[in-house]
Amino acid sequence: MSLEPRPFLAPFAPGGVAGIDEPTCRRLLAICLSQGGDYADLFFEYRRNGGFSFDEGILKAASRGVSMGLGVRVQRGDATGFAFVQDLVWESMKRAAETAARIATAGGSAVPVELVSQALPHRYDLTETSLDRPSADKRDLLQRASAAAQAHDPLIVRAEVGFSESIREVLIATSDGKLCFDVQPMIRFAVRAVAERDGARQDGSSGGGGRMSLGYFDDHSPEWHGERAAQRAIVMLDAKEAPAGQMPVVLAPGDSGILLHEAVGHGLEADFNRKGTSRYAGQIGETVASSLCTVVDDATLVQGRGSINVDDEGNEPGKSVLIDKGVLVGYLHDRLSARHFKMESTGNGRRESYAWTAHPRMTNTILLAGDSDPDEIVASVSRGIYAKRFGGGQVDISNGDFVFSLTESYLIEDGKLTYPLKHVNLIGSGPEVLSKVSMLGHDVEVSDGIWACGKAGQTVPVGVGCPTVKIDEITVGGTQLG
Repeated sequence: MSLEPRPFLAPFAPGGVAGIDEPTCRRLLAICLSQGGDYADLFFEYRRNGGFSFDEGILKAASRGVSMGLGVRVQRGDATGFAFVQDLVWESMKRAAETAARIATAGGSAVPVELVSQALPHRYDLTETSLDRPSADKRDLLQRASAAAQAHDPLIVRAEVGFSESIREVLIATSDGKLCFDVQPMIRFAVRAVAERDGARQDGSSGGGGRMSLGYFDDHSPEWHGERAAQRAIVMLDAKEAPAGQMPVVLAPGDSGILLHEAVGHGLEADFNRKGTSRYAGQIGETVASSLCTVVDDATLVQGRGSINVDDEGNEPGKSVLIDKGVLVGYLHDRLSARHFKMESTGNGRRESYAWTAHPRMTNTILLAGDSDPDEIVASVSRGIYAKRFGGGQVDISNGDFVFSLTESYLIEDGKLTYPLKHVNLIGSGPEVLSKVSMLGHDVEVSDGIWACGKAGQTVPVGVGCPTVKIDEITVGGTQLG
C-alpha cells in the first residue's frame, strides 16, 4: 500500500473555493495558544452529499447538498475550548480561534511547531466517485432493485429503495506539527420490501456500501439486493412467536457483530474508562471474556465503511487489539484519553463534522475467527435461537447490560434450523455474554456497509464483524415457554 504524500485538492488548495495554506494555519494556531493553551488543532471540512429515494414505482425525492466549515479546538490540561464557523474568511476564523483560546486564561508563550505534511495510507482511493456519475445512473439502480423485489413474488406489495452518497474532504492542522489532508467517499444502498398475506404484513431489507464507487454494484447488483429483501419479507410471513427464557444462541457471521459493537465496544472506548463510567474501567490485564475471544478495531480494511486513513485529530489509525484470548489488553484512544493514560493515541478520535469535537470512536470492530465448523456449531444446539439480523437495541455502558431486537432469526431444534421467529429480543450483559462463548466459527465476515454509530449526540460510519458464535446462554424475550 503506497504511502506517498498527496497534493492538496480543492476546495482547500490555493486557488480553490477556500484556499487554506500553511502560513494561515500557523497564524490561527498561534492565536489558539496565545492565552496559555497547551495544544490546539484546526479541522477544516468540505462535504458534498446526495440522496435518492424510490417508492411506488417512481423517484420520490432527490437531493444535493454542500457544507463547509472549520472547527477550532484548544486544550489546557483536561479542559477543552471549542468553536466553529461556516465562513472560511480570515476574520471569521480568527474569531473562532480567539473564542476557543478562552479556555486558557493564564497567558503563555507557547507557539505551534512547524507543520509537516503527513504521508497517509490509501485505503479508499477512487478514480471516480458516485457523485461524478449522472443522477440518471443512480435512478436506474433504484428502479432495478424495486422491480426485482416486486417481481420476486406476487405477495410483495411494496418496495422502497434509497441511495445516499457523499465526499468528505478534510484538512487537519495541529499545534504539534501535523498537517493532513484526506478525501473520504461513502455510499449506502438500501432496499425494503413489504409482503402481505391474509391481511398480515411483514417486511424484509437488504443493503450495503462503503467507501467505494458505483463499482460496488458489480458484485452486489441492485437486483440481488431487491430479491434478498423480498425473500426475507416472504419468509417472515411464516414466522412464529418466539419462545422465552434462558437458552443457547448462535450468532450468524457478519451483521451479528453489532451486538459486540454495542454491548462491548463502547465500553472499551477510553473516555468512558478515563471517567470511570465503563464496566471495563481499571481492568487492563484481567480476563473479561472466554479465552476463545479476540476483539480488534481495524481501520485498515480496504474500502470498509468504518475505515479511515487518518482520524479527525491527525493520527493514523491501525489495527488495535482490545481483547486478546479473553484478556483485556487495551482501549480505543483519542488524544485526551491517551494523554491521561500516558499512551499514544490509537487514532480513534472521530467527529461527525467540523461542528463537533472528537471523541474515542470505533472504526471496524471485529471478533476474530475460531476453529469450529459453522454447521457443527448449529448442530451442537438441541434447542435455541439462531440470530441472523439485528434491529435496534439499548445498552448501559456502565455495566454492559443490553436489550437487542432481532429482525431475522430462527428456532434451532435438534441441531437444525426449523422455522422463522418474530418478536425476538436478546437480553443480557456484554461481559457475561463474552464469557459464555463456547464455540467460534472459522467463517468471520465483516458486515456490508450499513451501520452508523451514535455517541454524544453525533453519528459516524462504522463496520462490524464476527464469525458464527455459540453463546451457551442468553435471556431470550418472546412468548413464555409452556
